[in-house]
Amino acid sequence: MKNTIIYIGVILVIFLGACAVLFNFNKKDDSKDLETVILAEVAHSIFYAPMYVAIEEGYFEDVGIDIELSLANGADKVSAAVLAGDADVGFAGSEATIYVYNGGEKDYLKTFARLTQKDGSFIVAREDIKDFTLDDLVGKTIIGGRAGHRMINL
Repeated sequence: MKNTIIYIGVILVIFLGACAVLFNFNKKDDSKDLETVILAEVAHSIFYAPMYVAIEEGYFEDVGIDIELSLANGADKVSAAVLAGDADVGFAGSEATIYVYNGGEKDYLKTFARLTQKDGSFIVAREDIKDFTLDDLVGKTIIGGRAGHRMINL
């Protein structure tokens, strides 16, 4: 009786091992094809943090989308990338859509969503300033975060 139980146990382990190899029980299903969406963004911004997290955590892949992120550095470059077919979607201000439409393009851009409501600029200092007010900026120089932003002397 004891030998029979051991014999059945060994056969069961071999059977389960064979099933695991044949049916790949431990492997995530990577066989599904992902639809690649090329997204051109005007700038990296903290306001896009939820999207960056969703990309890194695989939430888009869970629904069959592979996001290919591209930094275009400016609304004009985002517009050009979308119009040329180098990007599927572009993150840029609505002014880009207006400029392209007013320029007479037959295949103009369409704005379909509002991503942010406010300017994504921040003032950053080297030292901690307790109870900061705008008066603390008098006599200071502010440098813009990307090309096209101006340096401001206050």
